Amino acid sequence: MIDYFKWPAIVTVLGLFLGAWLGWSVSGTLAGAAGAFFITAILSILEISLSFDNAIVNANKLRDMSPIWRQRFLTWGILIAVFGMRIIFPLAVVCIAAAISPWAAVQLAWSEPSEYAKIMSQAHMSIAAFGGSFLMLVALDFFLDTKKEVHWALWIEARSALLGNVKGAGVAIVLALLLGVSMALSDEQQADFVIAGSWGILTFLAVSSLGHFLDRSTGRDVAVSGGLGAFLYLEVLDASFSFDGVVGAFALTQNLFIIAIGLGIGAMYVRAMTIMLVDNRTLNDYRYLEHGAFYAILALSMIMFLQAVFHVPEIVTGLIGAGLICLAFLSSLRFNRRVEHS
Repeated sequence: MIDYFKWPAIVTVLGLFLGAWLGWSVSGTLAGAAGAFFITAILSILEISLSFDNAIVNANKLRDMSPIWRQRFLTWGILIAVFGMRIIFPLAVVCIAAAISPWAAVQLAWSEPSEYAKIMSQAHMSIAAFGGSFLMLVALDFFLDTKKEVHWALWIEARSALLGNVKGAGVAIVLALLLGVSMALSDEQQADFVIAGSWGILTFLAVSSLGHFLDRSTGRDVAVSGGLGAFLYLEVLDASFSFDGVVGAFALTQNLFIIAIGLGIGAMYVRAMTIMLVDNRTLNDYRYLEHGAFYAILALSMIMFLQAVFHVPEIVTGLIGAGLICLAFLSSLRFNRRVEHS
């Protein structure tokens, strides 16, 4: 256990002190430093609670990846997760929304954090539609799988697996929900919401198709193939999990750099949990844990859609995901006991 979380612990100490230093630099007071220290810690905990289901799904895919691509995901992937999604992504959003250069976006984040946060907030609806569509298709890909033999909620999953025989059923469901939610928005917002959600659908289909093309020599599905295709699939999946957390973090602080540090600390723990789950073969020992993770992903995608209409606190999202995974874990324990006593 210590070996898995050694580096995340080191990053936590360095990150918390760096966050406190940033708070001191901005405010020039001990109270400001303490506040930044506290917010950095809260953001890291929030990221872990929102992304534990991500760790489970990643572990499931990593089991079947080749050793070299598994290592690349755990090294290159953490750089993409921390720097790409926690720093470059929010800068890119502001660059596009405000039509300014990347350097101007960095200056805006440092000198006018409130204006920076306002631009990010205005882009939240489109980001949520994109991420929600992608994640919902990820979840539906699991539940509509006609070859899936293990069911947790039997009544629901057995029937959803039958629906998988209908070609394009997952895309049809997501499009129907996109159009349904858009009816509650203004005319201007409707177009942005549906277009962003459609891009999420296209991204899922493109990544799946590209992955299948790149890994077709394995003769297996993109979700379990072992090379570049699986790597791309997991990176886009990671990014989709990060969208809501990055935007939601601005509710706690408007300082982009503190957000990047706090969420980056959390991302390190998620990667460590992923490695631990793979090495200990946890998903083999607890048969419903993966089901709980995909139910949590489905819930997260629906919440992201609903956030276009009203605000859902991040703590609620985290508790729902954690609760579903805990229920799946307890169900797995009960199943294991029944097998032992049979």
